[in-house]
Amino acid sequence: MTTPGGAVPGPDGALRCPWGVSTPDYLPYHDEEWGRPVHGDDALFERLALEAFQSGLSWITILRRREGFRRAFADFTITAVARYTEADRERLLADEGIIRNRAKIDATLANARVLADWSPGDLDALIWSHAPDPTTRPAPRTLADVPAVTPESTALSKALKKRGLRFIGPTTAYALMQACGLVNDHLKDCTARP
Repeated sequence: MTTPGGAVPGPDGALRCPWGVSTPDYLPYHDEEWGRPVHGDDALFERLALEAFQSGLSWITILRRREGFRRAFADFTITAVARYTEADRERLLADEGIIRNRAKIDATLANARVLADWSPGDLDALIWSHAPDPTTRPAPRTLADVPAVTPESTALSKALKKRGLRFIGPTTAYALMQACGLVNDHLKDCTARP
């Protein structure tokens, strides 16, 4: 028997976080990517951008357009996106393969320009310096045990904003921390919990 809000059986019978089995598109993302450590400035820039685009939308909307985002934003190579021109911006605003939100596109382009001036590894080091001690919080048993904001995500948001990045509030920062493995919010009984 499962606990309300707790892990639920997936198509193979193994217990997973409920959101991970809510649609077939989520299953591989939940099992193979979410909560696994992500390193590298370009990889983290992609996650920053996608989390910003997700703001106000469901994650499945972003996940289903991820390849479109990768095509539109040069696989999130910081140096390439930093060179985007006004013509590229107009192309992005017309690209049906992504979310055509002017503020989010502008923030992604501005963030790439800021990050292009950082030394290699700086983004990785800054983000990971905000990873909490994994022994300080027990594994969540239900979705109700998973916070939306933490002191660490608030500090990460402030640190990124102080360095010039945009569209990264504490809730977005926490979603980034979850997606990139800085925290492990797979439920206690979830098969994907390392």
